[in-house]
Amino acid sequence: MAMQESGEMYLETIYVLSQQSSAVRSIDVAERMSFSKPSVSRAVGLLKKDGLLLMDEMGYLKLTEEGEEKAKRIYERHTVLSRLLMNLGVDEETATEDACRIEHYISDQSFDAIKAHMAKYGAK
Repeated sequence: MAMQESGEMYLETIYVLSQQSSAVRSIDVAERMSFSKPSVSRAVGLLKKDGLLLMDEMGYLKLTEEGEEKAKRIYERHTVLSRLLMNLGVDEETATEDACRIEHYISDQSFDAIKAHMAKYGAK
């Protein structure tokens, strides 16, 4: 089953926050994404139901193995697409925003071709 774009964005945000701190809470996610706490609570509930996220009794969030794999894939798409756009001369802010939109819709085949192209021709 394909995940909703918003679910992917939450996974990616939790992944990025977990790389910066061992303790990630819903409030951290809400602040980073500029979303309301109820929106984050709903998303956290769905990610837990899908087996992608765990929450301990203290309210700390931890991606499951499957959740982390998905989050890493989404984050890789984001970073590779951002780099590609910047290499093409797009400013960093625009490249990052556009990559954020593209990463949720691009096919695996197209993404793999972009990655191979960048590896072959030495992206910055």
